[in-house]
Amino acid sequence: MKEKEMNVGIDVSKASLDVCLLVANQSRLFKIKNNVKSIKSFFTKILKQNKGLEVSICMESTGYYNWPCYEALESLEMKLFVVNPLHLKRSMGLTRGKTDPIDASRIAKFIALNKQDLKPTLIPRKQIRVVQALLAQRNRLIETKKKFSVSTNELTFIADKELYKTIKKSSEKMIKEIEIQIAVVEKELNMIIQEDVELKQQYAFITSVQGVGKVLAWTILVKTNEFKSINDPRKLACYAGVVPFEYKSGTSIHKKPRVSFMADKTLKKLLHLSAMRVIQLKGDLQTYYQRKVNEGKNKMLVLNAVRNKLIARICATVKNQRNYEVSLLLS
Repeated sequence: MKEKEMNVGIDVSKASLDVCLLVANQSRLFKIKNNVKSIKSFFTKILKQNKGLEVSICMESTGYYNWPCYEALESLEMKLFVVNPLHLKRSMGLTRGKTDPIDASRIAKFIALNKQDLKPTLIPRKQIRVVQALLAQRNRLIETKKKFSVSTNELTFIADKELYKTIKKSSEKMIKEIEIQIAVVEKELNMIIQEDVELKQQYAFITSVQGVGKVLAWTILVKTNEFKSINDPRKLACYAGVVPFEYKSGTSIHKKPRVSFMADKTLKKLLHLSAMRVIQLKGDLQTYYQRKVNEGKNKMLVLNAVRNKLIARICATVKNQRNYEVSLLLS
């Protein structure tokens, strides 16, 4: 660890932050409120007291609970690293005990050892954070609608016809109300996209790719931080869990390449649905899919290749700053 650096580990919870300041192997622990005013005041004071030190802050990705930190830290000159909780957990090896202050200390030690291999996190703009929140709300509404739809379908087993009608009517009423709320959320999402020049342009590029709909486009804008955090198709494919990796070791372990379970499941699901859709539409990807299947290739492997092609095409449109054309990328 360098003498002229400070590594900060933050354990984030809803109401408070446990903060560990690590300088020259000496640590100090603090507890502050998880709101913009308290965070900004605390770190402004820390920067004044430690002029000349390079400050690196690390925290787990915890969704909404990170937002006050984003807003408070974006105007301060410090490197921020937001890491996957699984990455932190696996890097710590065998550990005993768990409290918020202990976790903050472990996060500080983690960033001190690993920051040379990590890229600082680009704090998403407020518009992206709002889109992320609305998408999360839409997903919750979709899941709730599914629960009522399944229960309605299962009502046929009720012998009492009056009870059947009462429950069915109630479920159908709830489904209609949820559909109205979903429409409201989607309208708000469209409004945010259309009112922001950069998001509007990127959304148009993404949806110009055949098979890519609005929900996948919204999700990609959030997951890539409008292509500021992820802009390479290979990295985006890895993040989405559609890149096969080899599994070999010595002479006894030799498995077929397969995709990793460590993926963004939401993005992977949406890509799968888009791939299923595009092979039903007349075009070069449908031709590609049919040709490979006729050659005897496994259907799921070919479908995974289609998902990769969709990602490549999406990234190509944004990189070239124009709508997708077949000449942009060979299939």
